[in-house]
Amino acid sequence: MVTDTHTHLYSEQFNEDRSEMMQRAFDAGVSRFFIPAIDSSYNNAMFALEKSYPDHVFLMMGLHPTSVKENYLEELNIVKQWLDKRDFYAVGEIGIDLYWDKSLLKQQQEAFKIQIAWAKEKELPIVIHCREAFDEVFEVLEEVNDDKLRGIFHCFTGNLEQAKQAISYNMKLGIGGVVTFKNGKIDQFLNKIALEYIVLETDSPYLAPTPFRGKRNESSYIINVLEKLATIYNLSPVEIANITTENSKQVFGI
Repeated sequence: MVTDTHTHLYSEQFNEDRSEMMQRAFDAGVSRFFIPAIDSSYNNAMFALEKSYPDHVFLMMGLHPTSVKENYLEELNIVKQWLDKRDFYAVGEIGIDLYWDKSLLKQQQEAFKIQIAWAKEKELPIVIHCREAFDEVFEVLEEVNDDKLRGIFHCFTGNLEQAKQAISYNMKLGIGGVVTFKNGKIDQFLNKIALEYIVLETDSPYLAPTPFRGKRNESSYIINVLEKLATIYNLSPVEIANITTENSKQVFGI
């Protein structure tokens, strides 16, 4: 059994062939899909996906840092309403992204802290988005660190020291297509990180692994990530799948 801990299967990029894409994932042995939120404009599509695949699709709720705009307090209010209304498996994806725009850093930090507080209140894990913002993310985590803080550092692309720091905040590392890239670098030190801290993800439709790099990503391509990790850790793909799925169960409680 393979678990994709981070995949945007409700994306409009799958509107033409979603059922075929899901079938390819099932055929590849992927049976658990954890779905991060972005903002309220995607909620209906996310809930429709859950309704279509209730035994396989597990939803998160949160406000993505690149969706932190002038109206972010309104968006956060919608997140809170949903968290109070029904069950989710994590608060995510949340965090800080300074790749596109640095002008809203303060608002991103505030949104991040508020949502971490809600996760603790609900006893849920968080799923962190961090792009060109390791120092800023770690600064927030240092401030809120306690025994209730836990989750996944999604799409981990840092160095060994940053990996260890993320793990020190009770985070697993979400490893996806980047580990297969020639210039991805994380494959050079990942074997120094115990496999108990690793979960698999695709971040579909983004960051497709080699040999699909540059194309639309999908959850069946997680097998390429799995095979790369099998090489890095010198274990069989089945062992990697089982251990990383067990790790995901520890995080999400299912």
